[in-house]
Amino acid sequence: MKKLTTITLVLLLVAATGYAQKYAFVDTEYILNNIPAYLAAQDQLEQYSKEWEQEIKTMYEEVDRLYKKYQSEQVLLTEEMKRAREDEIINKEREVKELQNKYFGPEGELFKKRQELIKPIQDEIYNAVKEIAVEGAYAVIFDTSSDVSMLYTDPKYDRSDEVLEKLGYKD
Repeated sequence: MKKLTTITLVLLLVAATGYAQKYAFVDTEYILNNIPAYLAAQDQLEQYSKEWEQEIKTMYEEVDRLYKKYQSEQVLLTEEMKRAREDEIINKEREVKELQNKYFGPEGELFKKRQELIKPIQDEIYNAVKEIAVEGAYAVIFDTSSDVSMLYTDPKYDRSDEVLEKLGYKD
C-alpha cells in the first residue's frame, strides 16, 4: 500500500510539474553504515538487548524451576499450599512478562534508547538531504533502502555520498 501511494505521488508530481523537475536518490542504509556514531549506537542497543534478554531468560528459568518443583511435590501439598504455590508461580510469570514489556514493549526501554541514540543521527541525515535538495533544486529525493521499489537507478543521481560529505564523514 505504501509503495502504491509513493508511486501515485510520483506520477502526480510528474503530471503536475511536467518533466522539467529534477529527481535524485539516496541510500540511507549505506549512509548510516558509514557513520561511526550510528554503528556505535547499534552496538550499544544490541548490548542492552542481550543483557535484558538474559535477565528475562533467567527469570523464566526460575518460573520453570518453581513449576517443576510444584509438580513433583503436588501430591504432598494441601489445597491451601497448592493455591499458594500456584499463585507464586503465576505472580512470578506475570512479573517476568511485565519486565519483558518494560524492556521490549512498544514504549519500552529499548524503544526509548533507540530514540535517544538513533533519532538524532536520522535527523542530521534528513537535514543534510533537505539541504542537498534545496541546493540542487531537486523536486524529489527517493530513499532506495526503503519500501520504494526502484527497478533502475542511474548512479549519477545518487546523492548518498553528498549527504555523508555534508555530515562530515567523507572528503
